[in-house]
Amino acid sequence: MVTSGCVPTQPLVTAASCASQRRILLTEKNTMQPSPVIRRTELTCPAHSLKMMAKAAASAADEVILDLEDACAVSQKVAARQTLIEALRTLDFGSKVVAIRPNGIHTSYHYRDLIEVVEAAGQQIQVVVLPKVERADDVLFVDRLLTQIEQHCGLEVGRIRLEVLIESARAVLDAERIAACSPRMASLIFGLADYAGDIGARSADDQWSAFHYPKHKMLIAARAAGIDAIDNVTFAFRDAEQCRRDAERAAQLGFDGKWVIHPSQIPIVNAAFLPTAPELERAQRIISAYERADAEAGLGAIVVDDEMIDAASLRVEAKKLAVARRAGMIV
Repeated sequence: MVTSGCVPTQPLVTAASCASQRRILLTEKNTMQPSPVIRRTELTCPAHSLKMMAKAAASAADEVILDLEDACAVSQKVAARQTLIEALRTLDFGSKVVAIRPNGIHTSYHYRDLIEVVEAAGQQIQVVVLPKVERADDVLFVDRLLTQIEQHCGLEVGRIRLEVLIESARAVLDAERIAACSPRMASLIFGLADYAGDIGARSADDQWSAFHYPKHKMLIAARAAGIDAIDNVTFAFRDAEQCRRDAERAAQLGFDGKWVIHPSQIPIVNAAFLPTAPELERAQRIISAYERADAEAGLGAIVVDDEMIDAASLRVEAKKLAVARRAGMIV
């Protein structure tokens, strides 16, 4: 038996293969695997300022990106590595995803950024955010360098994930290959300002009409590779209404989160990427119905509200529950 309103279909898979599927699903009770990582807000802050990194660590952002690239002046870049290491070793980031952004791989800073910081504080780093990536080979270079550092330091190989900024015409054209090139890949992030400069746009203000194509192409590339997609920052950080509109548009289109540059943007963006009460109720009902149908009848697909529900559907619903759980909406 299944819950009212759920009509079981003929099994699409055998009981054995269905059981195998269950082991890889993210369920409401979180009994199979850890909840998916939530990236509603990715807050970037300069790595040369311990004070600002401490504020970021105490913020409500889902991910904090400690930045050696654009947020650090050239005169500060080398010294900022040690400040960043101190922050990683001493600050309490709670349950946040902790990321660093080194300088681009085409600069003379990049390899020392990675080697010095990861060797000194690799256990505290979950993600490396790569700027100015042009093609998949750029990502593979960093993947291999990280592997060598991990092996040298006795760190778990592959634990540090990669998020890649798509911020040039070349990167947009190669987005599919970039997204799928390494098992370390965790997300693609659209970098509006650099992209606008790269293509010669006169303004980046009208981002949704003028830049819909590269945003959507990047989103599709991320989805095809099974990784997250993060929208660009709203630069007018004091304009709360603009930030809200941008975040809601991004969530509606399918992005997982949004880059933020000021703590005041965090609650606005976090709220925009929360599921609504009806969405949350439906997600809980679908996952409960699927688990019951699987356990009692060995079904790999069911019908809920005249919609076919299978393992792929559950990933979407589980993500909603994980976001809600992280926000304290459910226990």
